[in-house]
Amino acid sequence: MLMNMNTKTLIIILGPTAIGKTSISIKLAKHYNTQIISADSRQFYKELKIGAAPPSKKELSEVEHHFIHNLSVNEDYNVGKFEEDALRKIEELFKEKEKIIMVGGSGLYIDAICKGFDKMPDISKEIRNRVISLYKEKGIKFLQSELKENDPIYFNEVDIQNPQRLMRAIEVIYSTSKPFSNFRKEQVKKRSFNIVKIGLDMNREDLYKRINKRVDIMIENGLLDEVGSLLNHRNKNSLQTVGYKELFEYLDGKYSQEEVIDMIKQNTRRFAKRQISWFKRDHKITYFSTNKTKEIIKFIG
Repeated sequence: MLMNMNTKTLIIILGPTAIGKTSISIKLAKHYNTQIISADSRQFYKELKIGAAPPSKKELSEVEHHFIHNLSVNEDYNVGKFEEDALRKIEELFKEKEKIIMVGGSGLYIDAICKGFDKMPDISKEIRNRVISLYKEKGIKFLQSELKENDPIYFNEVDIQNPQRLMRAIEVIYSTSKPFSNFRKEQVKKRSFNIVKIGLDMNREDLYKRINKRVDIMIENGLLDEVGSLLNHRNKNSLQTVGYKELFEYLDGKYSQEEVIDMIKQNTRRFAKRQISWFKRDHKITYFSTNKTKEIIKFIG
């Protein structure tokens, strides 16, 4: 494939949850004798051992990974900090490696590395408190409606079940009277390395079956106990995510176990659909079926 004279290449393996990114990234890392950087924002947190579906201990032992279980849910972390930390690690690894693998399904975090993270306007404490109060008073459906009306572009990209992401966008809208998506169109920052984006593709029905099976396995492996141990941290941004927020409500007695498992499956499928929509906007991604590792290697060169 065509590249500039710089031989340093970041290979990004991306796609929706449960499609098999971990397995392929490990195969590629072994082939290129390199290391893996995670761009999955849920896998940063060491307390999320089951619900975030991190690589297994065996997989972690096969290839050195970075940004897996490196934070606590008590720590404040965001995409801007990730951009700084990951770029520092990438430059460090390129001193010894020609190729590095990055893997994840968090489109915003991948974009931060490829394009740079846009500088957002400062939000006053008054507006922040106003948005929080509206959420507490009117719930997540109000946030979803407000974002859909004022910024349909970002509404179709964001995890609409994540109140922190919704509130952040609405804060910007209230502060500037402009859509949040307007602040994500700045000039792409130049990177000192090549970037190759490999998207994994799968029949939608098969993907949904994999998602449903993964949820069942998580429950069998003790996800309920993991969520129970995090009850005191339930308001943390890192826990406003599929699998955790539903089980917090189950522990509140709002749903039966059967109902909540179905909810997690449904919300995970919806999340995967939004991930697919996000990545489909990027025409620099080359897609391969999940069983085409040799073809991927041939393409990368």
